[in-house]
Order: sequence, then structure tokens, then C-alpha cells
Amino acid sequence: QVQLVESGGGLVQAGGSLRLSCAASGRTSSIFSMGWFRQAPGKEREFVAAIRWSGDNTYYPDSVKGRYTISKNNAKNMVWLQMNSLKPENTAVYYCAADVSLSVATRLRLSDEYDYWGQGTQVTVSS
Repeated sequence: QVQLVESGGGLVQAGGSLRLSCAASGRTSSIFSMGWFRQAPGKEREFVAAIRWSGDNTYYPDSVKGRYTISKNNAKNMVWLQMNSLKPENTAVYYCAADVSLSVATRLRLSDEYDYWGQGTQVTVSS
């Protein structure tokens, strides 16, 4: 089992920045990748970023490339999501997730590939 706890959400003005944190505990040695997703009311869960637990490969959808950065510290079992130039449409609950099944890189954008999820943290971007 892997437990995930997100923090760092809040209210920010458009154009501002936020840094989300995800603390992993439990069987962290079983993690292959970590991902961030977001879900706005009435919408499907959307892939935001992913990072391999071993190595530094990162993955982003085009919608956030250049604005969001995922990073990690394996020794501290922490993952972060730095979000810059935020827009009102980025308002959502942001979730971190752990993949313990060694999903191929092309599938890391799919929420079904992740085995454990945090409770989410709300990000609200005002216009």
C-alpha cells in the first residue's frame, strides 16, 4: 500500500503561481511513476504531469508544457508540481497518484494506469 497526501492548494489570481506538494508513505519502494491529475466540476479527470520514480523522465500534455514543472525527491518521498501563469480554467481539484505497475510512458496520461491516489487539493484561480 502507498499513501499519498497532497497540500499547497489555495486561491490565486490569474497569472500567479502555486506549488503543490505530494507526500508519499508506505511501500514507496514499489513506485515506478508519480502523476498529477486535475478534475474540474462536471469534467473528466485530466492528466497534468508525470515523472518516473527512478530517473528524471517527465511527461506533460501540451496544455501545460512550459508552465508546469513536476519534480521529486526520492529520499524524502516527495513530489511537487510547480504551476506558473495560472489561468481561471485551471481551477480544479488536483490529485497526485502513484503507479506501481510499471506503466509504459505513453500510458502515464491515463488515470487508469495509477494504483493509488491522494485525497486532492483545491486550486482556485480568480480572474
